[in-house]
Amino acid sequence: MKKRWLLFLTLLSSISLGLVFWVSLTKKPLPKSSLASVPLQKSIRYEAYTLSSSVVHVLWIPAGQSFSVTPALSDSLESLESFAQKHHAIAVLNAGFFDPDNHQSTAFVVQQGRLVADPRLNKRLMQNPRLAPYLNKILNRTEFRQYFCGSTVRYEFARHQDPPSIGCRLVSAVGGGPRLLPELTLTQEGFLDISQGKVVRDPLSSSQPNARTAIGITQDNTVVWVMVAQKPEAPNNSGMSLTALAAFLKTLGVKEAMNLDGGSSSSFYYKGETFYGKMNAQGNPVKRSLKSVLLLKE
Repeated sequence: MKKRWLLFLTLLSSISLGLVFWVSLTKKPLPKSSLASVPLQKSIRYEAYTLSSSVVHVLWIPAGQSFSVTPALSDSLESLESFAQKHHAIAVLNAGFFDPDNHQSTAFVVQQGRLVADPRLNKRLMQNPRLAPYLNKILNRTEFRQYFCGSTVRYEFARHQDPPSIGCRLVSAVGGGPRLLPELTLTQEGFLDISQGKVVRDPLSSSQPNARTAIGITQDNTVVWVMVAQKPEAPNNSGMSLTALAAFLKTLGVKEAMNLDGGSSSSFYYKGETFYGKMNAQGNPVKRSLKSVLLLKE
């Protein structure tokens, strides 16, 4: 009996050693290049940050082929919910600037490689004498681009007149501005003009708290949507300045970012619920129809 027990233990030990050896042979380590391309996040994540002067809605969209972030454009103006239903989107974020009087875009929009919104066709923009000194900058603002680089989808920020990345095909783009990170480019993009120490142009009220919208990209290529909402109890002095928005994005690990249309346009839709950024004097959300948005689709 004792000999049988010893024989059994010996056999079990041999099997265990063989199994360990087989696992060590078959479990190959990932090469460094593969490790670098594995995203830290594999699913969409939504978070709301309640701060002293705002509520910030943040959507994290992981890198990879599972999700696509593309612009959509309306012939007139549409609600965020209408965009979501029409395009069967998981999430929708307000995007480019537009003229609320003539409903024409003041930002470039590209869909499927085709220019579908051209601010140069907007007469109220191009023939406005007050804007004449800034037109060259206005027509070369920062935009969020989607590329196909071989079989890989890639996102980046670039000025409108910058050429596409080498080896990549431009699929879509939506203009906004100014760039927030790695540096704030208010003056370079025609949003801010200071003459003799006096502000002569600042349509975004850049240094004042307001509802804001932005989009960023982290080091691991996660796309980050951010919508800053004002506090209902303090509608006149809540929100964020653009400098504060850039600083907040840094805390999220965002490396590159740009501002989108804000104020009354700031709005965000996710899984059937819409959040609005601007509050009126009574503390109620301002629901504004939009010209262009960003869609999140599978």
